Amino acid sequence: MRPHATLSHNKLLAAAALAATIFACNPDADPAGLVGPMAASRSGVPSQEGLASPAWQGTAATLVMQANLAAVVAARAYSLVGVAQYLAVRQAEGANRRDGEEEGGRSGRESDRGAVAGASVVVLTYLFPTQAQPLEDMVTAQRSVGSDRSQRAFARGEAIGRAAGTEIVTRARADGFTTPFAGTIPVGAGFWFSEANPPSVAGGSLAGVRPWFLTSASQFRSAPPPAFGSTAFQAGLAEIRAMSDTRTPAQVQIAASWAQGVGTPTTPGFWLRVATDAITRHSFSERRATHLYALLSATMFDAQIGCWDAKEMYWLIRPWQADHAITVVAAVGKPNHPSYPSGHSCISSSAAEVLSASFPAQRAQLDAMVIEAGLSRMYGGIHYRFDIEAGQVLGRRVARFTMRADRSGHSVLSPRDEGKDDGRR
Repeated sequence: MRPHATLSHNKLLAAAALAATIFACNPDADPAGLVGPMAASRSGVPSQEGLASPAWQGTAATLVMQANLAAVVAARAYSLVGVAQYLAVRQAEGANRRDGEEEGGRSGRESDRGAVAGASVVVLTYLFPTQAQPLEDMVTAQRSVGSDRSQRAFARGEAIGRAAGTEIVTRARADGFTTPFAGTIPVGAGFWFSEANPPSVAGGSLAGVRPWFLTSASQFRSAPPPAFGSTAFQAGLAEIRAMSDTRTPAQVQIAASWAQGVGTPTTPGFWLRVATDAITRHSFSERRATHLYALLSATMFDAQIGCWDAKEMYWLIRPWQADHAITVVAAVGKPNHPSYPSGHSCISSSAAEVLSASFPAQRAQLDAMVIEAGLSRMYGGIHYRFDIEAGQVLGRRVARFTMRADRSGHSVLSPRDEGKDDGRR
């Protein structure tokens, strides 16, 4: 790839315009209130005519913010919720067809809403057990809306959703995510070193976590970075030093706005908000919405797994560790894991690839956002350009693979008994 000195003016405007639209449509939820994202009504209960999944995705984002989860943890949480929601809706709609319910009728929509609520409450209670009662109260409020027939349809979907959510929780308990890191951090010139006490590596177990689609964490492993001390490495380091020495207020702002650290929805949550905005504007059905949430969140998590496999293969030193004169933007902080490749770029490029497939007219804007996300980490002083480029390549490869697997009808999003059902109505 030919390095870009900066984003073009037009691409910056496009990215800024899209981001402004997103945040205008999806304002931050009140971090003190669980029902903040469920803004379809003052009571926190989505309208009967609206979709349930965007509101529950917003609730997940609020809980991520409240719990101060890091992106490596939040990415898994979002994927568990997204996949559970979609499988629940598929199963509920299958049951409705067997029972002769009218396709797309009121009972079907209420069943979908119940399926989403049931799956979401089970998974979110697993992830955030202290919020069990408020979450159950939300389901109760949603179940109580509408006629007796609507409430019965919701309850039927809810039971299916709770069963689907339980299956996803069972999978999560055995996915290896909570297994402590047992590897060895290498020591020597050019190797990243932990600045935590005691030494640790954030997300250290990710390379051994069960993916949703990938056949292995190393399936799309990045090629080695430039050797420490080589001409290419020194050029990459010098570029970050120059940015650090001449950092402008605009660059600081870009670095800070893309930081997406603890106390925010995190980077995966940001891209899910992009999806929510598009889902709303394009009037998706519940089936299509949950399919996009599931594919997007699972792809981002798989990209993160692949990213950490490469990080723990190469253990590349961070720029500020290689040159102590490089400063790091405070809002960005110093990630406690190796430099190569960039996790931000792995996640962002994988997300943009999935979203571009669903909304091809937005590809240029989405690509501009990926570029800016990468540059933000360089402006922040925490990544080399080759970290960014490798992350973008890995993320796109993962996304193309997950989308092919999804289209095949034989993936984690395609239960065996529904293998001929494409899931996109």
